[in-house]
Amino acid sequence: MRIYTRGGDHGQTTVVGGGRRPKHDLRIEAYGTVDEAGAFIGLAEAQLLNRRHPDILEVLARVQQRLWDVGADIANAGGDQACYRTPEGAARELEPWIDTYHAEAPPLDHFVIRGGNPPAAALHVACTVIRRAERRVVALMAEEPIHLPALVYLNRLSDLLFALARAVNAREGVKEVPYSGGGAVFR
Repeated sequence: MRIYTRGGDHGQTTVVGGGRRPKHDLRIEAYGTVDEAGAFIGLAEAQLLNRRHPDILEVLARVQQRLWDVGADIANAGGDQACYRTPEGAARELEPWIDTYHAEAPPLDHFVIRGGNPPAAALHVACTVIRRAERRVVALMAEEPIHLPALVYLNRLSDLLFALARAVNAREGVKEVPYSGGGAVFR
């Protein structure tokens, strides 16, 4: 099987459900941003491999699988409900992990500067890219129908990635740097 199709050489690509769209189309931008976030999650996974965090690696592996479903749902321009892959409760599946990993980090009362050790920094990048993907999907939703569970999943996933980044820093003994330009924002 070839990985090149020559179908996009003139700035057009085929979407799920048929038809061709320009590569700058909102739908293409939205699912492309989901793909980008998945790559940053993969980077974080690669950096976690030798750090004894098998539980976090398992969570990220499951997230990676679900992101393919989310991306496929966003790519579905045909609106065929039978083709959607992200189940209604997908976002709720993330909530116990968010609670668990949020509890591992010090209590949060200020914004924190994103960074820390390399895997935590990669998770912070993935979090911000997921937030951009969510904004792209919301923009798309203003123009065309989308599968709402995919959007809800992205919203919740950014919370999980933030909690995981903080947990990794805490486990590795990396102290977070609070944002100094403001007061307490979380109570």
